[in-house]
Amino acid sequence: MSGNSSKGGITRRAALRGALALCAGAGGLGSLPARANTTIRWWSTQSSPEQLAAYRFQIAAFEAQHPGVQVLFERTSDEGYPAQLAAAFAGGNVPNLVTHLPSFAVADYWHAGLLAPFDPVIESVGSDRFFAGTNRVYEIEPGVHAAAGIGNTAANMLWLRTDLMQRAGIESAPETWDELRAACRQMQGRGIYGAQLPYARNSATSLVIVCFIHGAGGQVLSPDLDVAIDSDEAADALEFYRSMRELCPPGATGYSWGETLSAFVSGATATGLYAGRVLVNVNTRNPRLAEHVTCVPFPTVSAEVPPWTFNDYPSVFIPADAPDQEMTRRFAAWLYEGEGYIRQLHATPGHILPVLQTAAEDERYLDHELVRRYRDEIALMSTSAAAGHNLGWESPEHRINVKAGALVNSGILAEMVQRVVLNEEQPRTVLADTARRIETIMNA
Repeated sequence: MSGNSSKGGITRRAALRGALALCAGAGGLGSLPARANTTIRWWSTQSSPEQLAAYRFQIAAFEAQHPGVQVLFERTSDEGYPAQLAAAFAGGNVPNLVTHLPSFAVADYWHAGLLAPFDPVIESVGSDRFFAGTNRVYEIEPGVHAAAGIGNTAANMLWLRTDLMQRAGIESAPETWDELRAACRQMQGRGIYGAQLPYARNSATSLVIVCFIHGAGGQVLSPDLDVAIDSDEAADALEFYRSMRELCPPGATGYSWGETLSAFVSGATATGLYAGRVLVNVNTRNPRLAEHVTCVPFPTVSAEVPPWTFNDYPSVFIPADAPDQEMTRRFAAWLYEGEGYIRQLHATPGHILPVLQTAAEDERYLDHELVRRYRDEIALMSTSAAAGHNLGWESPEHRINVKAGALVNSGILAEMVQRVVLNEEQPRTVLADTARRIETIMNA
């Protein structure tokens, strides 16, 4: 489906602008009486106990101000949402609101015509409250936003055990791959592994290997979205990823995001690749490590290649076929309001980073034990995430890739890793085959 496709002389873009005009003509998100027994179904991939508590606060406050409305929270997961949403879209039983999915998934759904324009919500929240450029990745078609960010995430920080570094005589954080591998080898032992990288056929492996390809100075697609993965840089990334396998636990062949997090937080590994959820999990589940963890940008192949931060740009979007659209937009805007939004941020300090400048500067946000204790780490993650990218938008020069979700869900990239690491196939042979398979999806 092309962004400029037309039928009967009416372009899709014109139809979208017409929809926005109707929202404005209807008073946007002004006063709206709830019809009896209005139910708003909210799906999210983020549902830790701390986050659920924040959501319950937001739901209760919204329901109190909107008699007759009930909000139901329903969990999905990073690995499960593609199939669940595909079934919901196909069966016509979509949720009203979905949060925390990556921007590349939003681009895919928008391209398929499955989402409602989100601009009325952005305007209701106040576009000037967002950090500049925060929602650029969601402007897939000029002048119309498919979603907005609910937070930022620096998903591939390198987490380090400073106590193990000291014991191994490592004086500074690694900045290159050779330094990282050497540090992991020095810290490995006494039941502790050096690293916790994923090697399973899942989205975690697919997305992490993209980070390594960029860390080698490569890219999956060119700025014009031509296939560019069959390169020396991608081969170097695969060779390095293979060399790290011996430094990861045996179970890494089955790791997804949750297992990689648990491996580091439990103390099973000396380093970890993850986002800021490490902070709250260490402090609540393994507090003896709380004074011994820090993070730095993930190393690259050499000092000449700058760090590349994976920000999945956690989103909020509304399916086009969701019922009660105006009340849904009202609830979507409510998620950004005052105490409720700050409670969401405090549920996982440093993991979901604020996209509202007003929230980032709010004393209520800043006055939190973990935000104060890990001020430097959170500041670094915030800066890194703000300059971050993902497979749907690999660099500032890249066009938005509306096929990124399809690439991740196909498993092609994770299979590429397994063929090189587990099956010991030659990287360039595998890359040539992977490039052909990516080309097929991009041209579909």
